Amino acid sequence: MALFSTVRTASFSSVVDSTLRECCESYLEENPRVGERWAETCRRNMRLHLDELLDKPVANINPPMVRAWHAKALRGSGGRTSISQSYRLIRAVLNVAVQDGAIVRNPCQIPGAGAQRSAERPIATPAEVAKLIEATTPCFRAAVALAAWCGLRRGELCALRTRDVDLEHGRVTVRRNYVELLEAPGKFEKDPKSEAGKRTVTIPPHMVPLLERHACEHSGPTYFLADRHGQQVRGNTIYQAFVRAREQVGLTIAFHDLRHTGQSLAAATGASLVDLKKRLGHSSTAAAQRYMHAVEGRDAHIADALSKLAASGDASKLPKSF
Repeated sequence: MALFSTVRTASFSSVVDSTLRECCESYLEENPRVGERWAETCRRNMRLHLDELLDKPVANINPPMVRAWHAKALRGSGGRTSISQSYRLIRAVLNVAVQDGAIVRNPCQIPGAGAQRSAERPIATPAEVAKLIEATTPCFRAAVALAAWCGLRRGELCALRTRDVDLEHGRVTVRRNYVELLEAPGKFEKDPKSEAGKRTVTIPPHMVPLLERHACEHSGPTYFLADRHGQQVRGNTIYQAFVRAREQVGLTIAFHDLRHTGQSLAAATGASLVDLKKRLGHSSTAAAQRYMHAVEGRDAHIADALSKLAASGDASKLPKSF
């Protein structure tokens, strides 16, 4: 989940008199960096954690008030992740209030309160990935393979067109992302969050036969991952097929851990940080974006090395650089 940018992106009218609730809503509506799923998460956090602050004018919110709210939230039953998200939201909103001149200083001054501390994610071995793919319902094996070996997200898999999978040249191109809202009814496609998300990834050669079988037996005229009517599959359908396979082989990883697995295995082949960012569609710094062109020729080498890793099952035998 992307963190909020504190860059000036929204303009609040009469912000001095506005409540925190009004400013939060303006921020979520007007900030182009806030996606629909993240906005939905923020509104849920507002409802669950921020009720005692939301109706206060932003000009009246001070550091002791924020500290008291934060301490009370931590003593409650809410999860630490959602409390941290709530803090980051009000900090970002109040940063805009500072820029608008409504307040002189941001009252969110708690060190580390907005830090996102994620537990180390598990990764599967190449042998476990192979077992997982084999245990998956045949029409969804390609989804697991593309997630693990090419780093595609679930929404990217759902939006993948048949024309985007070039098996002759061993490439898959990510152009769109499929979004399903959790609370409000809604499902739609949109561009990836950043230009880096639009990418072409080289398919490890050992996966091409599996994808060829899928293309012949299961893909639709429009969508590469299609239901029996040739229509777009939902993300939850792919997830449930993954869960059944995961239980069958005795793994505990989450679907998104397949991406983490692929990133870790690619790193074992000697892929650099820039290589990984390009392959997985990450964008974190302007410098990284400028250097992306330097790895265009390396992606095929990474894909070849991933196939060698799949065959050997031992990342320690692979070269650390090309």
